[in-house]
Amino acid sequence: MTTPTTPPSSPASSPPRGRRRAPSRIGRAAGRAAALQRPRVLLALLLLLALTCVMLLDGYLRAEVGGDERVRTGASASDVPEDVLDGGPILTFPGGQATTVSVPDKTIVLTFDDGPDPTWTPQVLDILEEYDVPGTFFLVGSMVSRHPGIVRDLVEQGNEVGVHTFTHVDLSYQSEARVEREIEQTQLALAGAAGITTTLFRAPYSSETNAIDNYSWPVYESLGEDGYTSVFIDTDSDDWKRPGVSKIVDWATPEDGEGASVLFHDAGGERSQTIAALPKYIEKMQAKGYTFTTVSGAMADQQAQQQSQQQSQQPDGDRKSQQPGGDGLQAAHHKATGATLYEGKALVAAVAVAEWTVPALSAGLVVVGVAVMGRFAMMLVLARRHHRQRNRRRFSWGPPVTGPVSVIVPAYNEKECIEATLRSLARSTHPVEIIVVDDGSTDGTAEIAESLGLPGVRVVRQANAGKSAALNNGVRQARYDIVVMMDGDTVFEPDTVRHLVQPFADPAVGAVAGNAKVGNRRTLIGAWQHIEYVMGFNLDRRMYDLLRCMPTIPGAIGAFRREAVLQAGGMSDDTLAEDTDITIALHRAGWRVVYEEHARAWTEAPGSLGQLWSQRYRWSYGTMQALWKHRRSLTDKGPSGRFGRVGMPLVVLFQVVTPVFAPLIDVFTLYSMVFVDFRAALLAWLAVLGVQLVCAAYAFRLDREKYRYLLMMPLQQLAYRQMMYLVLIHSCVTALTGGRLRWQKLKRTGEVGTPAGNG
Repeated sequence: MTTPTTPPSSPASSPPRGRRRAPSRIGRAAGRAAALQRPRVLLALLLLLALTCVMLLDGYLRAEVGGDERVRTGASASDVPEDVLDGGPILTFPGGQATTVSVPDKTIVLTFDDGPDPTWTPQVLDILEEYDVPGTFFLVGSMVSRHPGIVRDLVEQGNEVGVHTFTHVDLSYQSEARVEREIEQTQLALAGAAGITTTLFRAPYSSETNAIDNYSWPVYESLGEDGYTSVFIDTDSDDWKRPGVSKIVDWATPEDGEGASVLFHDAGGERSQTIAALPKYIEKMQAKGYTFTTVSGAMADQQAQQQSQQQSQQPDGDRKSQQPGGDGLQAAHHKATGATLYEGKALVAAVAVAEWTVPALSAGLVVVGVAVMGRFAMMLVLARRHHRQRNRRRFSWGPPVTGPVSVIVPAYNEKECIEATLRSLARSTHPVEIIVVDDGSTDGTAEIAESLGLPGVRVVRQANAGKSAALNNGVRQARYDIVVMMDGDTVFEPDTVRHLVQPFADPAVGAVAGNAKVGNRRTLIGAWQHIEYVMGFNLDRRMYDLLRCMPTIPGAIGAFRREAVLQAGGMSDDTLAEDTDITIALHRAGWRVVYEEHARAWTEAPGSLGQLWSQRYRWSYGTMQALWKHRRSLTDKGPSGRFGRVGMPLVVLFQVVTPVFAPLIDVFTLYSMVFVDFRAALLAWLAVLGVQLVCAAYAFRLDREKYRYLLMMPLQQLAYRQMMYLVLIHSCVTALTGGRLRWQKLKRTGEVGTPAGNG
């Protein structure tokens, strides 16, 4: 029969605000809501992209810098000019012609590779300053961008710098684009750190000029055409081998008063022997009458000597005074200007952000990891206890509840599902009255419900006002003290209502949450949601039940004392999660909320990614609204305070904070796989997956589900879980920016016609 709707008059029927509108306005409202949400979706994606960029930048910067011990041998050098192979350690290309320059006799060009290092480079600078000796430092760009202050000190002290690539890669086997990128990025880092660029270059893993081969020669030629001076060595301290201070000093000493380009390292490993050997070496060479200079200084001295020799062979009248060109010891430096300077500063700033962000995220990862593992352990322990307690042979809530109950079915355009829903209720083994509240449907839902002719079914029509208003209307129309609420796309088993209402034998129980199941689980998306429902929702409810802080009674299946609903003010439309809102309100009113695992309902889960996003976005945002609405429970006393002290922190931690930061686990896993240790990172990820599989398997066992769906869990962790993270981040962005989300109805197919227990 059909019952006309009366105007709302009780607290349980407050005017709705925004779930649904008249059919002619639905499309426009949805369009406006979508338009409002696009910027927030974009902002959420930008936040994730920014985090990814920061992680990639940090990983790129932290590419391992090793020593220069790897030198190729046996490669052909047929393309390399003989005078280069046999020439001095400084290679230039004036006029496009390869020319080498030797260090003048009794002169040392003290060079340092692989820095700057925050531990060793400052100690080297202190020694050089103490002895008033200049050095030439070939810097790795990634290290420059991470430690710009050291580079500024180095340059201001009068030392010279050169490019040692950005990531310390062997350029001989790289593409031209990679070579160009390594050089340009290092120059940008120097510009941002010290406001300069340089024309000096030393290749990683290089040695003396006689080690140049057909692989490396094109690199030197190309850089020479761009104006770079490539610097090699002719004396190697081999300090990276850590042979002892005395051997480092001896190996760095040139023979017979010859000049030399000498190699030390101020980074790339433990350099305490280098620090100890350097003062002894300087004192020894000064005692031998040597002077120290930079690469530019050596080139200027060599040029001056050559000009002096040429002038000595000319008649006195033809001689001219010659002065070395450039800026002395730092002639290779050029002031960075324009775009190079600003791009360099931007690079250094970005690196500074990454340097701060990654450690902070690492600390957050530890917290998240502990919380996640703690939650798994708590769920397993409490779920086991809950199952044993409720399934004991002698367990009872009290005398059996056999009286009839009212089942409220709010329906809005449910023509695909309403028949299956009502027929499943008609088969109930517990006496029920069925109240279908048609919320202004335009697809004939009410007519279908009436045409079935099922006993005990009443159809109540109302203008489109929203789910909360429909439920409140049903509560007013209900004849019995216990009301069961379900969605119009849900199917009950014959014993569902009987199981669901038995906890009301305990007078302290105000509401009961049932066991919601995914009926359309044969698709990939459905299977993923099936795993989530069994493990994430129902296992959680067992835990919250024992802790007496159940946060949500699912809209698909829940039962309430009519008295408790009215006492709490009815179903409110203050939030988009009316089920969470009313559940918390019942806690605060002193009622107990429990979980009945044997009361099963089969619901139609979203069948597409778009619909899934809309549903979970509404759930997440609505949960945040409900938590904020009931924030005063944190300071309440009595039963309300119990939820605030126990339930509120757990829900915030496990349903908001932890999921928001849980992507750190995946981000750091990828980071570690790419930049640290692939095998160790993979094993760690598999270990976490293993723990989740154990929890899921136990949850499936408790719910007597088929284990074959767990085969999809690894893929769920890689794809589905990431989407849930984005949904939650999107919800947080909406909440923080003050957005308001409209209810969006999901498209139904009606395929959940019978229980899917055998699916």
